[in-house]
Amino acid sequence: MGFFAFLILGLIAGAIAKAILPGRQGGGIIITLILGVVGALLGGFIGSALFGVGINEFFSLSTWLLAIGGAIVVLLVYGMISKRSVR
Repeated sequence: MGFFAFLILGLIAGAIAKAILPGRQGGGIIITLILGVVGALLGGFIGSALFGVGINEFFSLSTWLLAIGGAIVVLLVYGMISKRSVR
């Protein structure tokens, strides 16, 4: 997958992950999109390590599920860190 396709995938996955998570997360849209790209990287890494499936094709269901799952994990971790630093 090309660089721009991966970037778009991460941005969309971050937006979907934020919509899926309940409650109010800290950070604006820019932070969410950056965390979505990081989450897509994490999802691809975990998917290839555990299941042998990576982020290969843009229109593959496994690619999207891995990217969204990784973005959810990254947003949850970011939420825990940002709530702890505010207090």
